[in-house]
Amino acid sequence: MTAFERLVGVERVQADAAARGLDIEVIERPAARSLEEAAELMGIEPGDIVKSLVVKRSDDTYVFALVPGGRKISWPKLRALLSVNKLQLPDASLALAATGYERGTITPLGSTTAWPVVVDATIPGRRVSMGAGEHGRSLFVDADALVRALDATVADISDPE
Repeated sequence: MTAFERLVGVERVQADAAARGLDIEVIERPAARSLEEAAELMGIEPGDIVKSLVVKRSDDTYVFALVPGGRKISWPKLRALLSVNKLQLPDASLALAATGYERGTITPLGSTTAWPVVVDATIPGRRVSMGAGEHGRSLFVDADALVRALDATVADISDPE
């Protein structure tokens, strides 16, 4: 086990961001009952909160789909982009095994496996908040810098909720 693999939660996120030369700001935040409440608590718009969804392919590989608050994955668009017939959201135990993070804390940064990342086309051009590897924490990052650091694909993969 490497030193990186021994890190947990937000420490792993911060180490990965530093290794990529990516500036992030991690904050503590209270639990929220809704997207709107979370945005209000952090002083941002709901669309500036990015959900990191880990999506399972039929060959048991995964991809991260980053989608802003107020939008949902468009399964037809994502399947077409990835040239696959079947995708699904894995159960919590599979998501944990694939990323090293519990649901609600998932981020591509510091994932135990560096799965490909697809960023919804509505995300670039702003500063966004996302999971930071631990409950009660969020990170802020420049979306364009995140795309570059993760070598992410930017595409239209969402629809309004």
